[in-house]
Amino acid sequence: MQESFDKGGIGIGDAISVSVQGKEFEGVLMPNTEANADDAIIIKMGNGYNIAFKFSEVKISKKGTKNRKPEFPQVKIESRTELPNISLLYTGGTIGSKIDYTTGGVYMLTKPEELLYEVPEISEITNIKVRNLFSIPSEDMSSSEWSEMAKRVSDELNSGSKGAVISMGTDTMHYAAAALSFMLDGLNSPVVMTGAQRSSDRGSSDAFMNLFCASAAAAQSDIAEVSLCMHATSSDDYCNIIRGTKARKMHSSRRDAFRPINDRPIGKVDRKGKITYISGYKKASGTSEKIKMITGFENRTAIVVAHPNSDPSIIDFFAEKGYKGIIIEGTGLGHTPVSTKIKEMSWLENIRAAAERGIIVGITTQCIYGRTNSSVYRNLRLLNQAGAIHCEDMTPETAYVKLGWLLGNYGRDKAAAMLTKNLRGEIKERTEYDTFLV
Repeated sequence: MQESFDKGGIGIGDAISVSVQGKEFEGVLMPNTEANADDAIIIKMGNGYNIAFKFSEVKISKKGTKNRKPEFPQVKIESRTELPNISLLYTGGTIGSKIDYTTGGVYMLTKPEELLYEVPEISEITNIKVRNLFSIPSEDMSSSEWSEMAKRVSDELNSGSKGAVISMGTDTMHYAAAALSFMLDGLNSPVVMTGAQRSSDRGSSDAFMNLFCASAAAAQSDIAEVSLCMHATSSDDYCNIIRGTKARKMHSSRRDAFRPINDRPIGKVDRKGKITYISGYKKASGTSEKIKMITGFENRTAIVVAHPNSDPSIIDFFAEKGYKGIIIEGTGLGHTPVSTKIKEMSWLENIRAAAERGIIVGITTQCIYGRTNSSVYRNLRLLNQAGAIHCEDMTPETAYVKLGWLLGNYGRDKAAAMLTKNLRGEIKERTEYDTFLV
């Protein structure tokens, strides 16, 4: 099929005519998808509907050539000496995607300046330098991309930028925010991550307000931490600034998807760029010390979920694969099945065996809010005696990132000792129950 298209000079976005059983249909050739048969031809007709044909049953002729590569407007970035300088690091995601209405396909923007086109307000509060790191969805990112982000942030801040904004996909933004929190040692400037739940060409897009508020936080705040800045409500009221080690994506599609867990927002930013601080944070010192990057990461770190009827041999599986660390999402205060009626369903001996092999086993809670405790109940004490480490009030995602980072930089013994030490605001000394309402 593709060979025939090539011979006829036909490409996606071209106007074609399809003849089948004496009838003729005209429309724009659309890209095929994984959901369709390999020999399916799809056209978008003038009425807006798509129709599919089997290639072997039709005759095709070309009617005209369309623009096969969508071009979106760009803004010209001009500097003003009286404004602070920040850097925008562009990595892709929904905030950097638009629909090409010729073909109906969703495209990642290729130039970050396209993203700034509809946010001219940014030029009133800061000079923004755009750096294109890569353009990939966040679900396809790994510790390799986190390390690259950390390096580029360090380069920008060490070169004089007041702060940095990282635009990325939202699916794993809280993982990346935790990773950068640990990787950027001695951070003395705001690093603000932002994204969008809805693509930038939709009327209900949150991309532009999120980008503006994140830029305001990077340019005007004295927050010397990694944070997330996203919609705080489903309306366009204001954005929350959430500590990078305490953020979690709580909804798959709402604009106010991110929430601080066991913490309050550091602050909020309104649509005019005004920052209101809500809770304590690490403040920039005003010195010009260089950031120290600590970007190692042990990829042989896993998250597993304990649940009724769960098979504890999952611990053995990762041990046999050579994994160095395992974070268990336990129930309640950090339980796994222990004193089970059916002996083989108890996780206790599997955890003990993993710990004796030198694997660090950390336990968090599946409960969104609250913390673990290693001594309230007998089963908790047994897990603790077997070598499990209860991870206080860290989210499972942050505990996973922290353990992988510790193992990648400090070795097993030091990593075990540091897992329950507060390094970047990931552990609160005590849980305040009113944070549940945030």
